[in-house]
Amino acid sequence: MMRSRIVVLISGSGTNLQAIIDASKQDNYSGDVVAVVSNNADAYGLTRAQDANIATAVLSHKDFDTREDYDTALIEKINQYQPDLVVLAGFMRILTAKFVQKFQGRLINIHPSLLPKYQGLNTHQRAIDAGDTVHGVSVHFVTEELDGGPVILQAKVPIFPEDNAEDLAQRVHQQEHRIYPLVVNWCCSKRVIMQAEKAVFDGVILPVSGYANDE
Repeated sequence: MMRSRIVVLISGSGTNLQAIIDASKQDNYSGDVVAVVSNNADAYGLTRAQDANIATAVLSHKDFDTREDYDTALIEKINQYQPDLVVLAGFMRILTAKFVQKFQGRLINIHPSLLPKYQGLNTHQRAIDAGDTVHGVSVHFVTEELDGGPVILQAKVPIFPEDNAEDLAQRVHQQEHRIYPLVVNWCCSKRVIMQAEKAVFDGVILPVSGYANDE
């Protein structure tokens, strides 16, 4: 079977990108990262990609007058690599409807909370402030609603009384690096698809919290 072509969008250090690159070296993986695109020329994730002989591109949002102009150029850049899947891995941009519609169904994101809880920023501190005892991370299809697309898979972590936001972030990052490569592989092999605003895994519509058990 042909391996799927993956384009990853980043803004920072690229630890999730690295996890996906490492996983894709396995013979049973269904995709390859063919390009990494960043809005930040200083993103360390670009170095990670270059070290793995993956094409890189920088498209700074500061060079464009409007969000729409930037996303139009970003679509053109991504299309040069003919992706089957576009992966947001710490890409710190709110995407326009035009961008989301262009890649709908083959655009996924990872978000550091158990969606639909804590959409947006500062999720770890918000979970602590709310007195939660459980926190986590969600991988989801991207729709026009910010952090609102159908969840594919979640991983939970405990919150301990002495935790600060950084402690919790470290615990969540460990789970991110475990589940994101897994979901990317599912998408590449078409085990999971989006239909009618739902995530469907092996032909079964997933619940709001996504797939129930890790493989």
